[in-house]
Amino acid sequence: MLLITLSQIIGYLVSIIIVLVITQFVLSLLISFNVVNMQNNFVEAIWRAVNALLDPILNPIRKLMPNTGAIDFSPLVLIVGLNILDIVIRNLATTAL
Repeated sequence: MLLITLSQIIGYLVSIIIVLVITQFVLSLLISFNVVNMQNNFVEAIWRAVNALLDPILNPIRKLMPNTGAIDFSPLVLIVGLNILDIVIRNLATTAL
C-alpha cells in the first residue's frame, strides 16, 4: 500500500514538472515572437520562476547532450525520462502487491 502511495506522489510530481516544461516552452515561443514583452513585470516574474525551478534539472541534461545549435532538446529528454521513470515505479508498485 505504501508503494502505491509513493508511486502516486511521484506521478503527481512528474505531472507538475511536465506542466512547468510546457509552460517554459510556450512562454519562450511567445517571448521570441514578441507576443509578450519581457518589460511586463508579470511575464518576467513567471519566466524567472519557471527557469529557476527547471534549470537545476535541465542543466545536467544539456551537458550530456550534443550541441544541436539553436534547438534545445533537453526538455523533451526530461519529459521522456520522467514518463519512463513514472511507468517503472508504477509497475514496481503494482507487482509488489
